[in-house]
Amino acid sequence: MEIASIFENITYSDKQPVVSVLINSPDLKEVRIAFKAGQVMREHKAGYPIVVAVVEGCIDFGVGQEHCVLQKGMLIALAANILHDLEARVDSIVRLSLNKADAIERAKNVME
Repeated sequence: MEIASIFENITYSDKQPVVSVLINSPDLKEVRIAFKAGQVMREHKAGYPIVVAVVEGCIDFGVGQEHCVLQKGMLIALAANILHDLEARVDSIVRLSLNKADAIERAKNVME
């Protein structure tokens, strides 16, 4: 059993979103991404299905040419290999649920 809080020890950076691993269990990975307003995760894709949940704030979520505004409490599920990007309209916290086989480093590398 692992217990984590999405609201404890939140770190923001003026340079880029901050990726923090909350849970890394044998079956899944839960990641927090803390955005300052205007920060972007450039277009990327995951090799496995993902779920993105906005815990605080507001995110402009792009899938190809389509964009949707995800407000606090909203979730979006994507199949594997779908190009997407994120931009924070305000300071925001996002929860990213990953398949265990997916690499956390992949999410961190999107910002570099």
